[in-house]
Amino acid sequence: MVQGGGIGTINGNGNIWWQNSCKIHKSLPCKHAPTALTFHQNNNLIVENLTIQDAQQMHVSFQKCTYVWASNLTITAPQYSPNTDGIHVTDTKHIYITSSTIRTGDDCISIVSGSQNVQVEDITCGPGHGISIGSLGAGKSKATVSGVLVNGAKLSGTTNGVRIKTWQGGSGYASNIKFQNIEMSNVTYPIIVDQSYCDQDKPCKEQSSAVQVKNVVYQNIKGTSSSKVAVKFDCSKNYPCQGVILQNINLEAEASGESVEASCNNVQETQIGVVTPSCT
Repeated sequence: MVQGGGIGTINGNGNIWWQNSCKIHKSLPCKHAPTALTFHQNNNLIVENLTIQDAQQMHVSFQKCTYVWASNLTITAPQYSPNTDGIHVTDTKHIYITSSTIRTGDDCISIVSGSQNVQVEDITCGPGHGISIGSLGAGKSKATVSGVLVNGAKLSGTTNGVRIKTWQGGSGYASNIKFQNIEMSNVTYPIIVDQSYCDQDKPCKEQSSAVQVKNVVYQNIKGTSSSKVAVKFDCSKNYPCQGVILQNINLEAEASGESVEASCNNVQETQIGVVTPSCT
């Protein structure tokens, strides 16, 4: 059990690390930087009432943990800070993340390979890159993520909303995922599946294999999009997204008088109730 009293702060003093990041200065080599707080191979873990700010890169990472309760975490870093994910979940099973506020320069929450039965509830996110599953499949790797529920989140000013991102050339799956009861405010790509993710300077080669995205539900998602495309499914040609359900989606343009649209490639989707904008 790790509990904060609400008065202390874990401060990564990340500014000097950000200045030397290749994301800020393209001429510099890309190097890893420390994670402010890591939990490794913990079982039956409780983490609550902590404030973490200005991490060198990631703020909090759960690695190879089982049965985790994380609540009332406040995580902040400037919007320009590179790779400063709020909560990173990797190879972790049965984790519950709730009642937390995350404002950083990267994903508010990132869920990557080996993670299973992940529940995220009552999250305030933004600025940042949204709530992401992935990236998965980098370097032709096999990745597996299953049993993810994101229920009750408010995203504001993020560069993505709820996102699944995979590299071309990978394998494995991201399956049984549900995003529900989510409010978007001035969010770019509120709903996005990006299976051509390429976080490098050189263009990524087109490859035939892909991580299979299947059985994904989007339910009760509303708010405003800062991008013309509010719903984007850029799925693999050889491994199309399967079993995607959109139910009660109402996304409008942030700017008055503008409209939004959906862009849907290689996705097998079903719509229930009112879905705006829609693929069809």
